[in-house]
Amino acid sequence: MEQNSINAVILAAGKGTRMRSGLPKVLHPIAHKPMVAHVIETAQAVGANKVQLVYGHGAASLKARLNNYQVNWVEQAEQLGTGHAVQQVIPHINDQDSVLILYGDVPLIQTETLRQLLVAKGDSDLALLTVNLPDPSGYGRIMRDEQGAVTGIVEHKDATPAQRLISEVNTGIMAASGQSLKRWLSALSNDNVQGEYYLTDVVAMAANEGVVIASSQPANAADVEGANNRVQLAALERAYQQRIAEDLMLAGATLMDPARIDVRGEVSVGNDVVVDVNVIFEGKVHLGEGAVIEANCILRDCTIGAGARVKANSVIEGAILGEHAQAGPFARLRPGAELAKDAAVGNFVEMKKSYLGEGAKAGHLAYLGDAHIGAGANIGAGTITCNYDGVNKFRTEIGENAFIGSNSSLVAPVHIGAGATTGAGSVITSDVADQELAVGRAKQRNISGWKRPAKK
Repeated sequence: MEQNSINAVILAAGKGTRMRSGLPKVLHPIAHKPMVAHVIETAQAVGANKVQLVYGHGAASLKARLNNYQVNWVEQAEQLGTGHAVQQVIPHINDQDSVLILYGDVPLIQTETLRQLLVAKGDSDLALLTVNLPDPSGYGRIMRDEQGAVTGIVEHKDATPAQRLISEVNTGIMAASGQSLKRWLSALSNDNVQGEYYLTDVVAMAANEGVVIASSQPANAADVEGANNRVQLAALERAYQQRIAEDLMLAGATLMDPARIDVRGEVSVGNDVVVDVNVIFEGKVHLGEGAVIEANCILRDCTIGAGARVKANSVIEGAILGEHAQAGPFARLRPGAELAKDAAVGNFVEMKKSYLGEGAKAGHLAYLGDAHIGAGANIGAGTITCNYDGVNKFRTEIGENAFIGSNSSLVAPVHIGAGATTGAGSVITSDVADQELAVGRAKQRNISGWKRPAKK
């Protein structure tokens, strides 16, 4: 490994008993992503050449859920403390490494916070990430001498009344030189009431050696908060969503209520985007300049063009809306659906793997599957493309400016020509040429003297 490369160690071996769950604690999600996945991605973003994941409980679940991440799996068979956990990684640490110690249940740690910690470390052998809390109860206090140098960490239970007044606490996150860290880890003792090896003892060892211990702090205390139960998990979810909402507003979006959107992926926005309440974003979503998303919509892996509008209660997945296109209310666009510029689908219209040309419209109550619909076409209410015969899928082609009468069934494969019309209530099984009218329905018969069935 090259000189001064970053080696991240993520502690993720705990069971998380207070979660009251069969799922390992670090797999509980923030924004639909496991907590530990957030930490892995942040470590990689800060430039970690290697990521060591220390695991214990739920190994099978962890490996199955995180199989797409490039990590080195290091087992901690017995959970004997944080120091013991990092000891398991000693064979995978080089002397020249800058080692980052992170935690799988602290998902909001930010790349910039870790960068500042590494800058603070500089040529020192150890740097701590600390935070000042209004109520530091339960946390280890940072001890400093008269010159302000860090001399150690005192756990809350061991602190004197005076020490408990200290608001600066240990987050557990640190950066250390590989050579010194391995020496300190090898010297750890479990001579304490719990019989565990504490990583915090490393700080006292460094101070006793005369090491200058650097420190830095995060911009926001929530960045270093962990989750031990579902109440704390929910608080972290809200803190994460608030952070994302603020980013979106700074990027040019108006959020009608920043507390009532959920981002469970990546969202990019142009200027003057407007998002109403109770909108959920999943996967990768782009909202073009001036796009409007009305209330109660779900947008998943989709692109919404400039000036386009998604009306209330619509679900857009794997779809594209062109400039000034409209969908909804109550529309469902499935993967492969595309609305060209100025195209529109209305309430209770479903599209899948279909293209609606420029200015074309399907106002309401239609299913358009495996279809290509030309510019300016009009799709009447109740129209369906019958694209599936129970085994295979077939395409429907509808030409420009065609008019499909209400309640038409277009049995694919079928081609409706440009400017053609189908009569309302028709079942179209054969191609229709340009400008033709196709009527495919039984002749009406009116029967005189007919009696309705009477109840016996």
